[in-house]
Amino acid sequence: MKRMKSLIGIVIVLSAVSMLNAQNNPDGNEILSSKEQSIIAITALTAKGDLSKLKPALHAGLESGLTVNQIKESIVHLYAYAGFPRSLRGLQTFMTVLDERKANGINDVLGAEASAINDERTKYERGKANLEKLTGLSQTVAKTGYAAFAPEIEIFLKEHLFADLFERDVLTYAERELVTVSVLSSIGGVEPMLRSHLSICLNIGLTSNQLQQFVGVIKSTIGKKEAKAAQNVLDEVLKSKK
Repeated sequence: MKRMKSLIGIVIVLSAVSMLNAQNNPDGNEILSSKEQSIIAITALTAKGDLSKLKPALHAGLESGLTVNQIKESIVHLYAYAGFPRSLRGLQTFMTVLDERKANGINDVLGAEASAINDERTKYERGKANLEKLTGLSQTVAKTGYAAFAPEIEIFLKEHLFADLFERDVLTYAERELVTVSVLSSIGGVEPMLRSHLSICLNIGLTSNQLQQFVGVIKSTIGKKEAKAAQNVLDEVLKSKK
């Protein structure tokens, strides 16, 4: 009964956000889908470690139409930003949710697996190319900052994050970036990275209105403090684009 009340609460919150978005956008343009809102809620709660709220959010995500593999991929992706412990606890919680649903006669859609990668370039070159697509910026400039200070982490980022993870087509680039900004907003204290990824969101087609909606989901699922911090960074990013 308690779990069902929590599930109903999450569904009501996401439905309210969707209704507000529809009112503000009567033509249906530039609105985060219910699936996208669920990705935000699931990954934000996983990164925060709030497993009691994560369970109903996972139920709501499956009900929104996300496949099992899309949710798994979202939780796997976030380990690059929140670490293995949060990701593993999220996956364990998801396993419990799937077992409960199966016991209740619900057979959730597994969904597509990641396609095979047929590219003879090195992972570093592939990752660099993917990062150029995401940022719209050349990656051939001289290394500065952390990349110059610790060049090995720059290699790991290109080879693993932007090749191994971003090349997996279970999620789109936009969905992966929604995962990323959700995690960064939830853990806090990483404003430069959040600023960079909000800029990437705009570069790959997410709109300013959708990012405002993203902040709204963070507020309703994580809290006002985290939402306010995310809003401040988003305002800076949008101002810089004018």
